[in-house]
Amino acid sequence: MNTPHERPERAAPQPHAVVGVGLVVLAADGRVLLGQAHDGRWELPGGKVDPGEGFEQAAARELAEETDLRAAPEAIRILSVQIDAQSGLVRLTAAAVTTSAKGVPAVTEPHKIARWQWFAPAEIPSALYAPSAAVLRAWRPDLTALPDVASYAYPTSNPAARAGQDL
Repeated sequence: MNTPHERPERAAPQPHAVVGVGLVVLAADGRVLLGQAHDGRWELPGGKVDPGEGFEQAAARELAEETDLRAAPEAIRILSVQIDAQSGLVRLTAAAVTTSAKGVPAVTEPHKIARWQWFAPAEIPSALYAPSAAVLRAWRPDLTALPDVASYAYPTSNPAARAGQDL
């Protein structure tokens, strides 16, 4: 057996997949919250899921970190899991929705997001971050103006959850 001194250093393993969540935050009037990144694209609140964390917990944490809004994990529904390889890396993104966010959206990470804005579903901009477009399509497949994203969707909840009716 080799001792640590006799063994060559191993390269750190490279990630083969990223696990994340995108959260459709619905206002009482049905508008959707989107953040504008500095490159002009729009995105939903969300981000990477930490080890040992569930999708709902990650969505609630990311919502608070990115927008200063609060939603209990129990008030978040997972609609589907999206799988894509757009960036050359496999991405698994949980599509989530909530109607229970409390507070006023604030830019808490100005190095990532320039502003948060509410949009009626028919007015969602087409310049979207790919995972956000996939999540929005999972929520409302009827929004045909959304950009196509090459991804596979694995539904996890009933159609009423898409509309936020069972939240």
